[in-house]
Amino acid sequence: MSQIPRATTQTPRHPAERSLLAKRAVPTSADVARLAGVSRATVSYVLNNTSAVRISEPTRRRVRQAAEELGYVPHAAARSLRAGHTRIVLLPTAHVAHGPLDGRFISELQWALRRLDYTVVQYGSLGLDGDAAARAWAELRPVAVVSLGEVALTPQGVDVLKRSGARAVITLGPQQVRGAHSLVMDQREVGVRAARHLLERGRRRIGMIMPEEPGLELFREPRLAGLRQAAEPLGATVTPLPLGYDESAADALAARWRELGLDGVYAYNDEYAMLLMRALQDAGIGIPDETAVIGTDDLLLGRLLRPRLSTVRLDMVTGQHLAELVDRVVRDPGGAPERHDLLGARAIRREST
Repeated sequence: MSQIPRATTQTPRHPAERSLLAKRAVPTSADVARLAGVSRATVSYVLNNTSAVRISEPTRRRVRQAAEELGYVPHAAARSLRAGHTRIVLLPTAHVAHGPLDGRFISELQWALRRLDYTVVQYGSLGLDGDAAARAWAELRPVAVVSLGEVALTPQGVDVLKRSGARAVITLGPQQVRGAHSLVMDQREVGVRAARHLLERGRRRIGMIMPEEPGLELFREPRLAGLRQAAEPLGATVTPLPLGYDESAADALAARWRELGLDGVYAYNDEYAMLLMRALQDAGIGIPDETAVIGTDDLLLGRLLRPRLSTVRLDMVTGQHLAELVDRVVRDPGGAPERHDLLGARAIRREST
């Protein structure tokens, strides 16, 4: 690393001069340099987190304090021109995160990316299919796109993103996408684990809650396939049960529960399981005597219920791990696309089964 030359600019001493700088409508890096008593190059190095030049921590603090006092922020477009790419990591979302695990994972990922000096942008993609979504994302010229599986990205979409300047395209989902680094989570295994747990409890007439929320198809259908894969060869039946996420829909399903003749249900996740359990109990259905209930995600609230909720616990990638993968691919975009198999699942037995 090179040592920067000592700055010759002096810190303004007179209060009127400092006040004049603070009142300028559009502060510049030259204003920050003058107020901090450093060169403009030093301001650029500090505010752009440049690691190739050694700058003392007191100088860094002085520059940041001056920028804050003046209300100065670096120009993202100019910074992108100098670097040859933006620092935007795009997180497409088809809808608002629908559960505590989603929110915690996305928050962890955003914090980790911010510490690596990326700007995280969440992009609402509701109503867009894979290729149309990719073209819309590409307009923002992100340096990386992390597709969380709610939009089915295609190889053509990956190519569009890379041609627009994305160095890293990473997908999370049930299958690998050609051209992208793929974190593959085989959702069928979740259904298999739920089915085996119910079968071990002696249940043979099994329902599965099929959430009607948009964006869950890539997870819902493979879990149903896994449930059938494990249950039907052993003579058990599997009945899909569409359900909206509201009390009236759950009450309507519970009202005809005995007509369905089910003795076990995989409720897709813990939130739907808690919704269904409340409705079944209100309808006088005994849990687990008449119907065993199991969810997925191992949420704390499920452990606070009575009866406590059985669940399938998932071992998933952490936000920190994913952020480090983004940074590695951005720094070295020429590597071959990688596949990482990430999902592990195991059933946790509690009182509801």
